[in-house]
Amino acid sequence: MRHRNVPEGEYLALLSVKHSVDPDRLFEALATTKEEQKIMCGGLSIECRGRSRDERIFLIMDGSKVVAQVRIRNVFLSEKTNPISKFKDCERIRKYLAKKTACVFKLSFISDLRDGMTGINLSAKVLEVHAPISYYSRFGNIGVMANALIGDKTGKVKLVLWGERVGSVSVGDTVQIMNARMRAFRGEKQLQIGKNGSLTVERENTIPA
Repeated sequence: MRHRNVPEGEYLALLSVKHSVDPDRLFEALATTKEEQKIMCGGLSIECRGRSRDERIFLIMDGSKVVAQVRIRNVFLSEKTNPISKFKDCERIRKYLAKKTACVFKLSFISDLRDGMTGINLSAKVLEVHAPISYYSRFGNIGVMANALIGDKTGKVKLVLWGERVGSVSVGDTVQIMNARMRAFRGEKQLQIGKNGSLTVERENTIPA
């Protein structure tokens, strides 16, 4: 929960970094969500639980886990340009990123993955790649996604690929995944790579020049 001495912009900027949510999408979601309405923003659900003359109360969740219940002033939400962006290089975020970077080379095994885990780094083999699927975002834009099945010596897991990452892997490739997260969708575990994550592909049949 946000401490009253922490500006809402700084708090929301850190939240967007921790949960790999684009700050512009986060601000738009907060500014447009009506009372008792719930919308998705990346992997987070945002619900306006009430309002007063000066502020609104939001419940932010990641699946079944409460991320925050926060009061945000109406004057902040009525800004014409995203006020969260002003805090993207604040000291609190720099400290968080430095701490996360210090653990960047620690690799996980698929058998260790649990719903809600973040900052996942692993190496795995691509076992299956499914055909891409087009979809419409809530803003009316057309997007594309595809599912792949990856495995290591401990197990297998579905990998969800979005946007430009679709078509980047083939069966037999070895992938190095950094800063991913685990989510459960309709009871099935999924590994997702957010904006701050990375996917490196090593081709099985690459022939040196």
